[in-house]
Amino acid sequence: MGLILYHILTFSLAFLLSLYFTPIMRKGALRFGILDRPDGRLKRHPQPVPYLGGVAVYFSFLLTVSFSFPFTEEALGLTLSGTILLLVGLLDDLGSLPPAVKLAAQAFAIFVLARAGVYIKLVFLPPWANLSLTFLWLLAITNAFNILDVMDGLAAGVGGIAAIGFAIVATLNGRIEVATMAIALGGSLWGFMRYNFAPAKIFLGDAGSMFIGFLLGGLAVVGSYSWKNPLGFLAPAVVLGVPIFDTLLVIYSRLKKGISPFTGSPDHFAIKLQGLGLSPRKVALLSYGVGGGLAGLGIGVMEMGSWRAVLVISLLLLILAIWGILIIDRMEGR
Repeated sequence: MGLILYHILTFSLAFLLSLYFTPIMRKGALRFGILDRPDGRLKRHPQPVPYLGGVAVYFSFLLTVSFSFPFTEEALGLTLSGTILLLVGLLDDLGSLPPAVKLAAQAFAIFVLARAGVYIKLVFLPPWANLSLTFLWLLAITNAFNILDVMDGLAAGVGGIAAIGFAIVATLNGRIEVATMAIALGGSLWGFMRYNFAPAKIFLGDAGSMFIGFLLGGLAVVGSYSWKNPLGFLAPAVVLGVPIFDTLLVIYSRLKKGISPFTGSPDHFAIKLQGLGLSPRKVALLSYGVGGGLAGLGIGVMEMGSWRAVLVISLLLLILAIWGILIIDRMEGR
């Protein structure tokens, strides 16, 4: 009972701090002209919307964690490396940075995190393979949330649900400090949603999407997932299934068109669903439902026997693949 109350207080503090900081950041962005301007392709909002929402989420998270427990080496590594990406993303929001610069910053942040002892530690892999897998995982999830952030409330809401999923996993494993960080992130994101849900009054910006993606990827790394079956380590990929699915869909769609996966295009599942007649609010709510279901499934994967986990994950991948192909074919047939 005491632990539940502690988690509720942590979430509430982060939520309230986010409600406080977000309008302040919005006013600052409007004053200094830090705005996301519509372009008619990917940016379809009717008028310029201020950035700096990610900064509000960051300060809410940082203060909540600071008040909640003494920083461990893992927590300090996650916070420091996340701060690096927040600052780089902020520079990108102020004036577009070359992709190579952002990639280099992400690689440096991963290096800082690994030096703090946060990296994947699968017993059946040698150290170099675990470090390589950590690099690929964090790079993928960081950019997956950056890719996902194309519609009001989408990345923040999906990220908030995933954070709560990781908090539950960490609590079940007795990793209270990891659970606290995840809950602090979840509360910060859901407080931010008061201003980010459609029609959004403020955006996360690259500062926010990269920080959120990196932090969620890092929280997945420090968690313990194989405590009941050897396939439990796949649980984080299930919990983060929505951004992973969107990234794979975007890459598949662009390659099918013969263009580079790094070229911007309206191939995101959210934009495709909007093209089928769903409003941004409905797309976001549908994504939350799928994200919540995947978070529950990810927790369940740890509880299942190995063969059941294989069956469930295989069916999930098949359903997501069919869904993605149907969306593409439906859009191309219009």
